[in-house]
Amino acid sequence: MSGPVGGLFNNLIGEMSGRNEFSVFIGDAQRKRVLRGLFSNFYEDNLDKDVVFDTNRLWCSKLRALRELLPGARIVACVRHVPWVVDSIEQLVRHNALLPSAIFNFVPGGTVYSRAEALVGGEGLVGYAYNAVKEAFFDEFAAEQLMILQYETLVNDPARALSAVYEFIGEPWFQHDFNNVIYSASEFDIRAGTPGLHDVRPKVARVERQTILPPDLFRRFENDAFWREPALNVRSVRGV
Repeated sequence: MSGPVGGLFNNLIGEMSGRNEFSVFIGDAQRKRVLRGLFSNFYEDNLDKDVVFDTNRLWCSKLRALRELLPGARIVACVRHVPWVVDSIEQLVRHNALLPSAIFNFVPGGTVYSRAEALVGGEGLVGYAYNAVKEAFFDEFAAEQLMILQYETLVNDPARALSAVYEFIGEPWFQHDFNNVIYSASEFDIRAGTPGLHDVRPKVARVERQTILPPDLFRRFENDAFWREPALNVRSVRGV
């Protein structure tokens, strides 16, 4: 679930740009201090912690900015085979058939095809995140700053997946209980018209099922998992 810092970050950059007539009074040093201050002020209650995790899909598109502002920052990009992402959202929409979703701007019409188009478009829930990960994956400094964490690895072997994450961020292993995961964002999901959007099953495990997408729609996204192609990993990005 995305936190608010990414949106605040983008808004600050916009307000300090040339679209604001007062930007002439803002130099690069001031701009950097303001943006660094966003992180330190928002997480002031956590400044005694060695590591803070901030979740937002846009960070993959801000790799260079993060490198300049927070050189120690690392991005763990959580990915899943694209047709199954679209499938999961479609399942949720059908489960809440009487509730228009914020994912589609509360528009009640549409078909599985139009919903898929909205999701994978450049500004869509899936499309924007996918393009951002792809941008980061081919960035010059991707090997140092980026790690790919596959959903399939996480549900099949969670201990191995998280061990790789801890190694990547330079933190000692923490013993997790993969049979008792607790998380809830039910109030947010209800307001978004999509109850269950952030529900998490207590046990981390693979659940086998058939897709509900039409075959042609599923096949459309079947070859989009670029992170699975060793020949495309020209930056030697770590993945698990």
